[in-house]
Amino acid sequence: MDQAREYAEAALDRKAEDVLALDVSALTAFADAFVIATGSSDRHVKAVADAVVERADRLGRRPLGVEGYEGGDWVLIDLDDVIVHVFRAEKRADYDLERLWSDAPSVAFEVGPGGAVRRRSQP
Repeated sequence: MDQAREYAEAALDRKAEDVLALDVSALTAFADAFVIATGSSDRHVKAVADAVVERADRLGRRPLGVEGYEGGDWVLIDLDDVIVHVFRAEKRADYDLERLWSDAPSVAFEVGPGGAVRRRSQP
């Protein structure tokens, strides 16, 4: 989940909302984790996706594919072990990946004091 945390941090650096990582390693063979984030507009979704790709590049990782960038409602970034989904709020609610993968342990992230990324307290 270290890479997932890196991508979550990149999303938060661009002010993404409701950033969550799902550990799907026990549920599927095609990925270890999903990172899910929300952007407030198509431009914001693209900016968050750009930040994730930039972070991956700094980590020496290249996306296997990027889908949906032109539309800006849902950008999927396949980084092999981690798949990052950046949604506009309406699309995120429509697809509801958190419910679909509800058997996966999840970690929510937020920006804490001093700008450090931390796990968000669950109510």
